[in-house]
Amino acid sequence: MSKRKTPVMQIFGERLAQLRKTAGYTQVAFAAEVGVTQRMVAYYEAPDAQPPAHLLPQMAKALGVSVDVLLGVSEQRSPKRMATHPLERRLLEIDKFDAKAKRQITQLLDSFIEAEKSKQRFNTSSTTATKPRTQRTTTAS
Repeated sequence: MSKRKTPVMQIFGERLAQLRKTAGYTQVAFAAEVGVTQRMVAYYEAPDAQPPAHLLPQMAKALGVSVDVLLGVSEQRSPKRMATHPLERRLLEIDKFDAKAKRQITQLLDSFIEAEKSKQRFNTSSTTATKPRTQRTTTAS
């Protein structure tokens, strides 16, 4: 049985690459999110490749789209707020936690932020304190 390409699948690789880039993923990061290797992501983005059906839901979820959008069966209605940075993706996940967990994470983040600010203030003050002073020389006439 030969693999016949449907019009939807003919441009799957191109669509996958575009959606991946829009979501802010590198091939390596996307591969880790989906549970495959970077090499497989590159293969799925090639013109002649087709991903296995069991990966489509995982890919769609990571990209924040439906499987229909991923396959090109339907257009993306309104673009969801996509995180473009790994830290943003983590924050969006934290936003789904219950109130108590969010409070704990917020307190932890506040502690780290204050520690970093203190470190920066200390570094700034210590560099200005160690700068050599320029001496004025006066000439007597």
